[in-house]
Order: sequence, then structure tokens, then C-alpha cells
Amino acid sequence: MNLNIWAVMSVIFTLLILLPALSILIQIFSEPNENWQHIKEFLLNRYIQNTLVIVAFTGIFSVLIGLSLAWLVTAYHFPFRSFFKWGLILPLAIPPYIGAYTYHGILNYTGVIQATLRNEFNVKADPAYFDIMNIPGAIFIFTIFLYPYVYIVARAFLENQSSSIIENARLLGSSSLELFFRVVLPISRTAIVGGGSLVILEVLNDYGVVSYFGIQVFTTAIFQAWFGMSDVASAVKLAGILMTIVFGILLMEKVLRGRKKYSYSNAKVRPLEPARLSSQKSWSLFAYVFLVFCAGFLIPFIQLFDWMLLTFEKVVSADFLMLIFNSVYVSFIAAFFIIVLSLIIGNFTRLSDGAVPKAISRITVLGYSIPGAVIAIGVLTMFLAIDRLMQSFYEDIGLPVPIILSLSIVMLIFAYITRFLAVGYNTIDSGFDKIGRSFTEASRMLGKPLTRTFFSVDLPMIKGAVFGGFTLVFIEVMKELPLTLILQPFNFYTLATKAFQYANDEAVHEAALASILIILISGASIYIFHRVLEKETR
Repeated sequence: MNLNIWAVMSVIFTLLILLPALSILIQIFSEPNENWQHIKEFLLNRYIQNTLVIVAFTGIFSVLIGLSLAWLVTAYHFPFRSFFKWGLILPLAIPPYIGAYTYHGILNYTGVIQATLRNEFNVKADPAYFDIMNIPGAIFIFTIFLYPYVYIVARAFLENQSSSIIENARLLGSSSLELFFRVVLPISRTAIVGGGSLVILEVLNDYGVVSYFGIQVFTTAIFQAWFGMSDVASAVKLAGILMTIVFGILLMEKVLRGRKKYSYSNAKVRPLEPARLSSQKSWSLFAYVFLVFCAGFLIPFIQLFDWMLLTFEKVVSADFLMLIFNSVYVSFIAAFFIIVLSLIIGNFTRLSDGAVPKAISRITVLGYSIPGAVIAIGVLTMFLAIDRLMQSFYEDIGLPVPIILSLSIVMLIFAYITRFLAVGYNTIDSGFDKIGRSFTEASRMLGKPLTRTFFSVDLPMIKGAVFGGFTLVFIEVMKELPLTLILQPFNFYTLATKAFQYANDEAVHEAALASILIILISGASIYIFHRVLEKETR
């Protein structure tokens, strides 16, 4: 490894990213207090059980739905297939906490379903049948809004498979179901594990759904310990246990992936061509795909749009415009710094060989695996410690003691960087992979220094990846809830936190406008990325 400015900056930034996790690990072994004894004796088992049940069933259902949709869209022609190829990704535009209060509003006693049954059909159904605020309801919400993680990974994998595998299975007499379970499932193992792991990490990160539904899991426990009991030590211990569970899941992912790989046996590869079906079968496929699309995007979007029309004049004000500004401001600043850091670290790991660059690349993507509430606790304790050190410094020189960092937006931006650096880094890293080292080495042989080569040669060639990474991070920050709720400065709200606050205060209709804005921005980005991906594939 060559010691240069890129190496020094990469090491420094990586150590900063590690600090929040290290601050939790240091404090997790602190002396237990009475609150922690109570949590450990009466509540901890419930937190673990509820968390594992939601994670397990959401993972299973998301894989089944995501993989089946990916297979149908890849292998068969049916009506509106070209729309559904990208339309089935749209549920990702709706954060699960927005989907949770929307579906509760649709299904509760005054919602459109029960009201229609009473008023139009004179049917008085038992409200208990429509109760979604429980663990099965949470599993439904997570599944229907997170399955696209599996769908995206599996579709990309299946579209690049050789058609000979499928054709040989068909020639051997395999039915459609046998083909799916005996061929598609085994060869998609890596894609299933990868997409399913993303779903599980998102479930563990969630606070909005479980809090709104009143389900006791680790993220709600962290908030209760922090805000309800004012007990930092117990919150840190809960965060440490949750972080341990996450690392266990990541280890399990590595084991499940194993060393099995499926690759082409020769260079003559003909991608899978969609098969044409009878009219009845193709419309049956359309019905299944359309049902999932409606549940995951169309129904909640229409309901939110209707609520927005009802409350538009009431909600829109100078304060609401400030919400938009706050959301755009923190998202832009965080995305800018994340892309800059990703470029620095990505360029260093690309041009350097050895253990240190590999370790840095792995640490860089670690933050996205840790739930936002855990990162928030780690960042907050770290910044409080820094403020205490600064307090001693101010006292020594005889100046008044301000609490600068732990009450500022700097702490929130730093937490965003720690949480979402992996999103920007992975995008930039894929851009660097495509251009390789040859252009850089040619420029260096012509006598240009490394930094000048980066700006004049490398950066222009990966501008698409830079734009893509910036957009992805911008959207992720705009949707983030648990981290923002814990670390937002006093009287500072974003669209995400305000929408959740409205819903928590039973003002669901008023939450619609902020939710619609988040969905529209996210949906537009999803469409742009789909078009860019299609263009690159062609």
C-alpha cells in the first residue's frame, strides 16, 4: 500500500465511521442499573421473540413474492409486462411506516372498506376482522413494501441466465411448478440470500411500523429506554444486543451463500427469452402481478392522494414549506459528503492492493447493516463525550461552556454519513470497476500526478455513477425515520418525522401531503434508475 493523501484520508474517514459502533461496544459492558435488570428479567425475551418472528416470516414471504414475480416477468409474456418490470419496484418508494398508517386508515372502523360495507351494503362486519395493528399486520406491511429488494436482485440474476438451462429442463418434461422449484430456486440461491438479507436489515432498522402498531421489539425498546426512562445505559445495552443480532444475520448470510456459484460453461450464451402463453394463462399471470402491485403501491397511493386533497389547504403553510427545505437541505448535504468520501475511499481501494484497502472497503459498507436507532445511540454518546472534552478545554481557558456538537445538525449529518456511506460507496465502486485501472495508469505514465489524473481522467468517466449514488443517498436520507427522530435538533422536523408525528397523533389525513411528496420523489428516482439500467443493459 502506497502512503499518499488518498490513503491517509481513507484511513481517517474509516476510523471516524467506526467510532459510533466502538462507543456502543465500550459501554455495553458497563455496570447494569435497576432499569436494565427489569428489562432483562421481564421484557428482553419478548423483544427477542417478537423481533425474530417478524424477521423470519417477512423474510420468507418477501422471498416467495419477490422471486416468483422476478421469474414470471423474466420467463413469460403477459399483458403490460414492460410496465410491471419497473412498476413492481415502486413499493420501495413508500416507506413501510407510511404504508402502515395508510392501511390502518383504510381498514379501521371509519375507513373506506368498513364504511362502504355499512353504507352501501348494510353489512356490519366485526372490526376485529380488519385489525391490522398486530404482528401479522406488521409482517404484511413489511412484506408488501420490501419484497422489491428480492425482486430487483432476482430479476437481474435471472435475466442474465442462459436459456439452455430452462430449455433443457422443459425438454426433460418438467412442468412450470417443477421448473420453478427444481431449477429456478437452486440457481437463484445467491440472489435469494442477498435480497432476503436486505429485507431483514430493513425490518430490523424500522421504528415507524412497530411503534405505530404498538409492537415491542428492539427499536421501540431503545426509544422507550432513551426517551421514556431517560436511561442512556439501558438504551446502549439494547443497541449492543441488536447489533450482535445483525452481525449474526450477516454471518449466517455468508454461510448460506457458501461457495456455490453458477456461471456460464461457454461463451455462447443466449439469454432467456420470455415464453408466450395461452390467453387464459397470461391473464392469470397478469392478475397475480397486478394484485401485488395494487397492494404494494396503487391502493396506498390513491388513498394518500385522496387524504391530501381533503387536507391540502389546512396543511400547506410557511411551516410546511420549511419542512420541505429541511428535508432537501439535510439530504443534499449528507449526499454531497457521502459521495465525496466514497470517491476518496473508492479511488484508494481501487488503486491499492493489500489487507488494509480490503478492510477499509468492508468497514465502509458496515454502517448500512446497522439499524438507524443503533447508529443514533452510538453517534449521540460519541458526540456527548466530545462535548465533555470540549467543556474541560473551555473551562481551562476561562470561556463560557457551550454545548455545540450534541445539539447541532452536525451530529445528524454525521449519523447519515455513517448509516448511508455504503449506498454511495457501492455505486461509486461499481463505476470504478467498469473503467478499471488502464486509463489511470496511462495518465500516470504520461507524467500526470495521481490527484490530477483523478479529476481529469477518472472522474469524468464515472460521472453517471456519481449522479446515481448521489440520487440514491438523497432519497435514503429523505425517507430515514428512527435515526432522524433521535438526533434531530430542537424544533427541527423533516417530511418523514412530521408525517410520523401526524400519524402518531391520530391526524392521519394531515400526514398525507408529506407522505405523497416523499413517494413522488422516490418514485421518480426509481423510474430514472430503471431507464438508466435498461440503457446500460442494452
